[in-house]
Amino acid sequence: MDLLTVENVSKQYTGHKALDDVSLAVPEGSIYGLLGPNGAGKTTLIRIINHITAPDSGKVILDGHQLTADDVAMIGYLPEERGLYKKMKVGEQALFFAQLKGLSRSEANYRLRQWFDRFDINNWWNKKVEELSKGMAQKIQFIITVLHEPKLLIFDEPFSGFDPINAALLKDEILRLRDNGATVIFSTHNMSSVEEICDYMTLINRSRNILSGRVADVKASYAEGRYDLTFADDPSAIAEAITPMVQNHVIFPRENGRTRMSVKLNPDAQLRDLIEIANKNADLRGITESVPSINDIFIKAVEASNQ
Repeated sequence: MDLLTVENVSKQYTGHKALDDVSLAVPEGSIYGLLGPNGAGKTTLIRIINHITAPDSGKVILDGHQLTADDVAMIGYLPEERGLYKKMKVGEQALFFAQLKGLSRSEANYRLRQWFDRFDINNWWNKKVEELSKGMAQKIQFIITVLHEPKLLIFDEPFSGFDPINAALLKDEILRLRDNGATVIFSTHNMSSVEEICDYMTLINRSRNILSGRVADVKASYAEGRYDLTFADDPSAIAEAITPMVQNHVIFPRENGRTRMSVKLNPDAQLRDLIEIANKNADLRGITESVPSINDIFIKAVEASNQ
């Protein structure tokens, strides 16, 4: 079941079409990567989902009905540009925002104390925001975003400014939120993060959706028949035998008692035949499909759509 559906959404600004007939569907209980180059239209789409601006055409369906202003209470949004009041104390400010989201002061205080314990930041409660580093302030805004336990969470570059330890902490929390039932839209330029935590993805370029699907399926679709074979001995004798079935092959220097060969099969070649020849001519220890990274796919798909 899809929690959020965007149907044929377009948005025009003066002299610029920000979104051009964009559609996507975000399954409930998933982490959905929203990707694209700068200026592709991601921020405009996020603003429409948050009911900050309206589409010129198309519609957004949230939890089975067309999006309205009242649905904002179901959404937690962490924008790339953070917005905390620098002179206010952290605890006071967190309580203020939590009550704006509909929590009572006592419930907000209870939930905040739990989050502050989890992040080990209880000593920040009476600090002013201006006393915090950028990363510390982002932790507070993250907590404020998720505190009212919305059905849909939207994170725009959530790891910006975090060191690796705190970025890993935040990733774990996002995964935990998903496992507890939240649906997450995750916009980032960090492709490794997409591979680590996203279940689905959409790639927007020049205002259009050029690629969507389950992350594993998208990667498999770009695999292009390349395989890595690992041998306990020298596989050089295989090279001549496999020539009719491969477009190219590379044998890498021996490392840790193993030698790796990378091959790209011809479209009409069979993997089982490659394995049979490899077993006959050397001590084959393993074979894996060589799947491109999301970063490689991002570059290839964007370049293709720009042509």
